Amino acid sequence: MSRFLQATVLGLLEGGLYALIAVGFSLVWGVMNIVNLAHGAFVVIGAYLAWELKEQFGIDPLMGMVVVAATLFVAGYLIQRLLINLVVNAPIWMTLLLTFGLELLLVNAVLFIATANLRHISTDYNTASLVLGEVRVPYGQLIAFGVAIVLTLLLVAFMDRTRTGLAIKSTGMDRGAARLVGINARHIYAVTFGLAAALAAAAGAMVAMARPTFSPGDAGRFTLFSFVISVLGGLGNTWGALAGGLVLGVVQAWGGQYLTGTLVNAIAFGALVLVLIVRPSGLLGKPFYEARVEAA
Repeated sequence: MSRFLQATVLGLLEGGLYALIAVGFSLVWGVMNIVNLAHGAFVVIGAYLAWELKEQFGIDPLMGMVVVAATLFVAGYLIQRLLINLVVNAPIWMTLLLTFGLELLLVNAVLFIATANLRHISTDYNTASLVLGEVRVPYGQLIAFGVAIVLTLLLVAFMDRTRTGLAIKSTGMDRGAARLVGINARHIYAVTFGLAAALAAAAGAMVAMARPTFSPGDAGRFTLFSFVISVLGGLGNTWGALAGGLVLGVVQAWGGQYLTGTLVNAIAFGALVLVLIVRPSGLLGKPFYEARVEAA
């Protein structure tokens, strides 16, 4: 029983990190209808930038997270305005090709600059654990889980209570109507993409701290998990990304008690199929952008 409880706790903590990785991916997909295959590369870049800040300047990853998030926000804004905006109205396969090529470019740039050596950020607190009876809760993963919850709450508040957030939601619902009321759709799309890149960078900083190792090769896996979590929770739904991440983390942890290797991922994808059979719109129902269909 204690083994099962330990796996559940670790699965929830890992699921919170997955949710933080996926929330930006879900936001871009829900608002812009773009499956951003370069999302995992942003996570990896955030992890390497946080590691570099710790190694060169001794900046704690919790503080470095703010720096890398701000940096990737600017980079994401420019990438959208100068590159992705050129094909935003094109068929979806065009955006898939573009973002896939962008991921290859970014990942290979990281490989060239930082090499493929495994890295990890060590701090005084992420090597210790909180002991609750027979269950151990690693502080690093607990902090990453807390950061995921806080950033999710901040994103929800931003989307619901600020003019820019409401503009993002309005543009996602109906871009034409948003333009009619004076919303600059190009700027809003760029802000959305920059925000997603910033969230990915913050997740990367937590990955560098909470996970045993990271490398450029993790980019594809992060993108894949983001896709699964976004569909599982409901596209464009912030709370859905959190729920999907927690479900994926727990299912993987439970499966890991009895299976090894890629079979654990097979169990996770089986859970995705099962949820979609029961609730095709995801765990938390319709995301906000589907309101455009009802309005029509």
